[in-house]
Amino acid sequence: MDGVEQTNESWRILIVEDDERLADLTREYLENNGLTVSLETHGGAAVERIRNEQPDLVVLDLMLPGEDGLSICRRVRPFYSGPIIMLTARTDDLDQVLGLEMGADDYIGKPVQPRVLLARIRAMLRRMETAPAGNPEDGGEEPVRLQFNDLVVDRSMREAWLSEESIDLTSAEFDLLWLLASNAGRVLSREEIFTALRGIEYDGQDRSIDVRVSRIRPKIGDDPIHPRRIKTVRSKGYLFVKEA
Repeated sequence: MDGVEQTNESWRILIVEDDERLADLTREYLENNGLTVSLETHGGAAVERIRNEQPDLVVLDLMLPGEDGLSICRRVRPFYSGPIIMLTARTDDLDQVLGLEMGADDYIGKPVQPRVLLARIRAMLRRMETAPAGNPEDGGEEPVRLQFNDLVVDRSMREAWLSEESIDLTSAEFDLLWLLASNAGRVLSREEIFTALRGIEYDGQDRSIDVRVSRIRPKIGDDPIHPRRIKTVRSKGYLFVKEA
């Protein structure tokens, strides 16, 4: 097992990858480390499989026959809220940003080391079970529900509501919203956010946090041009305003 910590055997992973040899090797490695893995090699069939099987996490290649990963990601988001990790052989930032805008939770450049993929998968799944920590300076237990006027964020249900209407959030968007909301009134740097949500150090170039903030703002009733709920603090990070 390469000395890697065992994980929850009930976690079901769907890999959408047209390179069958690579997909088989990846499946073997993940299964040897306690995950249940199924494969899909054709993009055209991926949407229905995700809809019907509702896996705990999807590993989705960008370039696929039949339908590309960006289109699949966009189409499944209305009925699939689990994490999606996108694999791309291209290093173009535009592809990565587009993937995040379509609803991907993370992206990894190919070729990817199986051990790295396993670590990213486990980090994603652990966040599904335990929400990101709040302000470490606060004492006592962290609340499971936060309310800011007409906005309610519930960690136990992993849901949020605006004026009693459910907000459509991806897993990664919820994690970011909870992290910001549970630290309301305190500026969080991109480094803090990145480490809390991704479990790795911020490289100073990754734009995933900014993309997710821009997606969350209109969903919680914030003005994208002049936000009052999630403010950008220049050269510092983001501030969730308690009374907006």
